Amino acid sequence: MIPQRHVWRTPKAGSLSSLTLQQESLPELGAHDVRVQVTAVGLNFADIFALTGLYSATPEGSFIPGLEYAGEVVSVGAAVEAFCVGDRVMGVTRFGGYATIIDSPPEYVHLIPSDWDDAQGAAFLAQTMTAWYALKTLGDIQPGHQVLIHSAAGGVGLQAMRLARAVGAEPVGSVGTAEKLPLLQAEGFTDVLVRERSFADQLQRQSRSFDLVLDAIGGDVQLASFAALKPMGRLVVFGAAEFTPSGSRPNYLTAAWKFLRRPRYDVMSMISENKSVLAFNLIWLWEQQERMHVLLEELQKMELPPPHVGHRFPFSDAHRALDCLRSGKSTGKVVLEIS
Repeated sequence: MIPQRHVWRTPKAGSLSSLTLQQESLPELGAHDVRVQVTAVGLNFADIFALTGLYSATPEGSFIPGLEYAGEVVSVGAAVEAFCVGDRVMGVTRFGGYATIIDSPPEYVHLIPSDWDDAQGAAFLAQTMTAWYALKTLGDIQPGHQVLIHSAAGGVGLQAMRLARAVGAEPVGSVGTAEKLPLLQAEGFTDVLVRERSFADQLQRQSRSFDLVLDAIGGDVQLASFAALKPMGRLVVFGAAEFTPSGSRPNYLTAAWKFLRRPRYDVMSMISENKSVLAFNLIWLWEQQERMHVLLEELQKMELPPPHVGHRFPFSDAHRALDCLRSGKSTGKVVLEIS
């Protein structure tokens, strides 16, 4: 019997409404691959931007969204020695994560800590590597650094707050609403800013300055953050949430207006002020396995607690889960669970 799986697939990028649940046949397992029965799928803003055609790495034509998942190994290729049937694993994939079964090279699969559940495993890899790459590789974080982390109650933000504290820096969170404060306070973070209408005025009134800023919002918030950098300070950008569409497809006029008004930085002024702007897309680490494994080894040594999963949805409710993620009201990670 040919094995089957269920996937969420879109015929092409452009609209969230085109994403449908389908059944597909699986090919024969490759000798160098592992087959994972997926139990949890982690959602990321990259999924929304890919589905709506606003993501530079979006595949051409039909594709399955999703960058991370967790589950149980149900079969291993003849050449695979690192994993056994029955292993609980978490994995990353360059798209293809919204599926009930995934075949993957073993280099992109890792054992889940025994005291984590599968949803926590699905919430760890992409967001934590994003946070650590931003802080360490690009941000050159040091003990004592004042580090401003936007969207601090989100998946990447909360992991970045934890990581900054772990290395002896002083994380300062920023959130859009006061409703997100209790989560951060429960984690022991007391220096958190609820962003006001004019974030620039807020920072100036409080005489705030930072050695490092992590931003995935963009717009005026990003400009204000850059202005608040100390000499030798770094702004690290890894997203632009202000472009998140409110409907199933982008409002291209609104997006174009925001694009034209996006922050721009003059390198001559940056030289004079001794400030830096760095930007990245973690998906390109897919091609650099050694660098990815170095990041993971560093993270494993830090013995972080399991990631916070704030919202769990059945696999059949992918649209509702995506709506939750793009609402701006979610905290921690949004995960699809497969029973």
